[in-house]
Amino acid sequence: MDTLNFDLLAPIKLPLAKKIYKSHYPAAKPKSDERIITAQVGSQLCALVRFRSIENCRLMTGMLVIPDYRLQGVGHKLMQHLVQQELAEQDFCFALAHLETFYCQHGFQTIDKDALPNALKQLFLRYIQGGKSLVAMQYVDPN
Repeated sequence: MDTLNFDLLAPIKLPLAKKIYKSHYPAAKPKSDERIITAQVGSQLCALVRFRSIENCRLMTGMLVIPDYRLQGVGHKLMQHLVQQELAEQDFCFALAHLETFYCQHGFQTIDKDALPNALKQLFLRYIQGGKSLVAMQYVDPN
């Protein structure tokens, strides 16, 4: 695979992100107030992840590796970039249960739902009550 480049999605490209999510992850709805980080090979987007600010923290959500780029390390490389350039102590994610180990490899630790900030806890509980199998996680900076 060619070199991956990472960038903040320019607001003018939000419709492209919406189209990609609609094709590959229809439940995700990117919004203009979210910080969207992309991975691309040449000019081709191959992965995206969104950060949603909620009170004094952020929820990392909607991580998507386009199917043609899966099983090639793109997700790991995107996470390595996020660890170096983006993630901070007040970043959380609600991982699908089968991806808990993946996020643990990149600095996230599983936490009890009661350790979530209140606004995130309420959101997490709504998702769980809706039948989603999620794990609450928080990024812990190794430094």
